[in-house]
Amino acid sequence: MKFTLSWLKDHLDTDASLQDVLDALNRIGLEVEGVEDKAKELAAFRIAHIVAAEQHPNADRLRVCSVDIGDGTPVQVVCGAANARAGLKTVFAAPGTYIPGKDITIAVGSIRGVESKGMMCSPEELDLPGDSDGIFELPADAPVGQPYAVWAGLDDPVIEIAVTPNRPDALGVAGIARDLAAAGLGRLKDGDIAPISGAFANPVEVIRDFAADDAFLNPVFALRLVRGVKNGPSPEWLQKRLTAIGLRPINILVDITNYVTFDRGRPLHVFDAAKVKGNLVVRRARAGEELLALDGKTYKLGGNHIVIADDNGPESLGGIMGGEHSGCDETTTDVLIESALWDELTIARTGRELGIITDARYRFERGVDPAFTLPGIELATRLVLDLAGGKPSEVTLAGAIPDTTRTITLPWSEIKRLTGLDIPADDARRTLEVLGFTVDGDGDSATVTPPSWRPDVEGKADLVEEVLRITGIDNVTSTPLPRIEAGITRPVLTLLQKRTRTARRLLASRGLVEAVTWSFVAKADAEAFGGGDPRLALANPIAADLSDMRPNLLPGLIRAAQRNADRGYGDVALFEVGQVFADDTPEGQTTSAVALRRGTARAEGAGRDWRNPAKNVDVFDAKADAFALLTALGIATAGVQIVPGGPAWYHPGRSATLQFGPKNIIGAFGELHPKILQALDVKGPLVAIEITLDALPVPKERPTKARPKLALSEFQPLSRDFAFVVDVAVPAGDILRAVQSADRALLSDVTVFDIYEGPGVEAGKKSVAVAVTLQPAGKTLTDAEIETVSTRIVDAVVKKTGAILRA
Repeated sequence: MKFTLSWLKDHLDTDASLQDVLDALNRIGLEVEGVEDKAKELAAFRIAHIVAAEQHPNADRLRVCSVDIGDGTPVQVVCGAANARAGLKTVFAAPGTYIPGKDITIAVGSIRGVESKGMMCSPEELDLPGDSDGIFELPADAPVGQPYAVWAGLDDPVIEIAVTPNRPDALGVAGIARDLAAAGLGRLKDGDIAPISGAFANPVEVIRDFAADDAFLNPVFALRLVRGVKNGPSPEWLQKRLTAIGLRPINILVDITNYVTFDRGRPLHVFDAAKVKGNLVVRRARAGEELLALDGKTYKLGGNHIVIADDNGPESLGGIMGGEHSGCDETTTDVLIESALWDELTIARTGRELGIITDARYRFERGVDPAFTLPGIELATRLVLDLAGGKPSEVTLAGAIPDTTRTITLPWSEIKRLTGLDIPADDARRTLEVLGFTVDGDGDSATVTPPSWRPDVEGKADLVEEVLRITGIDNVTSTPLPRIEAGITRPVLTLLQKRTRTARRLLASRGLVEAVTWSFVAKADAEAFGGGDPRLALANPIAADLSDMRPNLLPGLIRAAQRNADRGYGDVALFEVGQVFADDTPEGQTTSAVALRRGTARAEGAGRDWRNPAKNVDVFDAKADAFALLTALGIATAGVQIVPGGPAWYHPGRSATLQFGPKNIIGAFGELHPKILQALDVKGPLVAIEITLDALPVPKERPTKARPKLALSEFQPLSRDFAFVVDVAVPAGDILRAVQSADRALLSDVTVFDIYEGPGVEAGKKSVAVAVTLQPAGKTLTDAEIETVSTRIVDAVVKKTGAILRA
């Protein structure tokens, strides 16, 4: 929201300086985003008089000018503007001046052999609107030597504030002035608008063509005809105000609607009455209808869009933008002024569907003061009569202005309880009344009626917030939490919160970079990763490719990895810990930890190296990440079953599922399926892991948090190697588990160190070699005891896998 300081003072009687105003705005919650002070920016530019202009001796299009800048001695300036001539008053910049429109700082220079000590400027070079084909042409009475910005009335700072969605009243200068008056910065000027008597009945009827349950779409519609107006350029004061806040002046009638929009937060629309055929009908758009809007674009309309139509069809998109056919121009003599109310959600949905952003839409979707419907049309009528003349009709009112009256009981003690401040009831009452609230009651509590322009105030806490906001939140004393003198505080983090933090730390320690992706994905991506449930489709997505809640973290990470690769960073390792959604129930939301590696981004490092050839990531890199994460989370990995093959988005021969039995699947890892990469237009190789943190078993309660005593054996461990011949379909993990079951007390480690298929091994078989470490605890093992353990190992493997010991 932009406005000028002088505009603010139209509604606020104050002597406060610009800095005082800025400080007060920040203090009451209307955060200042910027200040544009043209007088300060253009202070170096002065009004000058060209005394003489001679042809440049070495250039046909240049003139050598003698310029009076008010210092007594004319300066020589070489100028290429076609309108540079003797006697012209213009704008001059001395050497060392920064030219904002060109982003340069000028200096004394030589142009085609002639010295030039400055520059004469065009509006474009000062970053101002206007004819920039030549230098400024100022009136003959412009005072030479005076700062141009001050003479031109540019010494009116433009303030821009951020307005939160709950404050539609602050989208008008009058509403901002009201807040500042409540904050003690001045007195709010009388804003009452006197009604204007109509000279004749309005011949144009307004018909609200809605079903009974659709009346909320347009609760009220006010219309007035003004005959005999003389349209044309707006007066200078109005053009300056609109230009200062970034609007382009068009003509008197259109500029008045823009002015009222920003002055009072009340969007209006004007129709050229001569171009309207028949009555105005407010209705839902019909299939196939189109509207050529004022922005020059044609929009295809549907049943969710509300239009204002006549016998020719749609003339305006209600609450958003008018049509070009009935727009007002310099030929307009009769004008219809519209002031209506529109449903906030319908306006927001229509604007998003059609991709239209206007000042009217911005205000209507946040809520416009319903009580200002008629005062708004009266104010616009007064401006039209004052600036363009004409005779007004009576106001036609279709529908009824909604009654938003509601009362709230406010115990004055709530202010102390909620804020900690001792604010006297009289001061709080005064604050609320200046803000427009009606306060009744003289006891320990009051009955408060919020004004029609504050739809966000619903309860007593909202009223306390208003009092605190105006009093100043900086008055709230910082109070530390009470210190616990005795006892040990209990942990406050849940198991899932602890696991989430642990997962992030572990994955980051393995060289992965945390990413935070959208919680919504395209429908095609959701379906590719097990989602697509209609219940998870967003009713109002922010973009077409963000339409469904994500069933998995992988789509976002995969696309993030590809974006990095597209920018030259192909060896990327990313992870994310976040929520995924199986359905729309609380039980359908789970927390997942997902990691993704691409290219050569392995745990030991990425990229090419002269000592070792670059190697792309593979399924075993993913497995290492998965088991490192499970170990960090306190999961006994010895009990985790690795089942070949994973979900459909993984390569069936290069992936596995992690589970504790068939009904407790905790995750998966592996290489992503080529079809998935093709569908997402992504290039591999890509490997990933996903662990569902909610599915991990809860650790057993221990009587103490102390770690067990470290027990180290005094006896030498010994190692034995075994090679088994087994069917190629038997997983090596089954052999490891069989070996471990032979003697869990004595076996301290079992690893696979070789897998072989080829000559010497029967077709359809493979040789799996394992290294077994025996760690005696009580005494050194004898040869007979070692032989006994070895026999138990071989028997266990043969029994559980059908393997035979390789000769």
